[in-house]
Amino acid sequence: MRRKDREVTDLNTILSIIDECDIIRIGLADGDFPYIVPLNFAYTVEGKQINFYVHGAMAGRKYELMKKNGKCSFEMDIPIEMDCIIEKKDVTMRYKCIMGTAAITFLDGEEKQNAIDNIIMNRYAETRNFDYNRAAVTRTAVAKLTVIELTAKVNPIRGGQIN
Repeated sequence: MRRKDREVTDLNTILSIIDECDIIRIGLADGDFPYIVPLNFAYTVEGKQINFYVHGAMAGRKYELMKKNGKCSFEMDIPIEMDCIIEKKDVTMRYKCIMGTAAITFLDGEEKQNAIDNIIMNRYAETRNFDYNRAAVTRTAVAKLTVIELTAKVNPIRGGQIN
């Protein structure tokens, strides 16, 4: 990372950034160009290991590429504000972001159902007690993204702390 002054290494701070994000973008290998997909997500932490959970149809380009390679890159961010610094005649975006790589594992059976009920549906207050269509589970893919490498970066508001 070029700007070490913006790097975040504290796990609790990283998790607070993840908590603020609603979308994870995954990059999948597809020939000459990556295929980037925005997804809702949930996550767990076991020790220092972060695992993201995503879901979708068991068909289509995203599903096929995830199965084919078994790896992805990911990114999530929070734009804070555009800052015009008059005294320096400079402009910068204030933000928080997470980037990394992960191994993809598709879940099935009880592990898949548990991920849906206790991880994915638990992420938001609106879905915690929602009586969803359980028949759809058989045609829904649930993938666990086991983080291999992760970096976090914050360009805080002037005078602000990296938090």
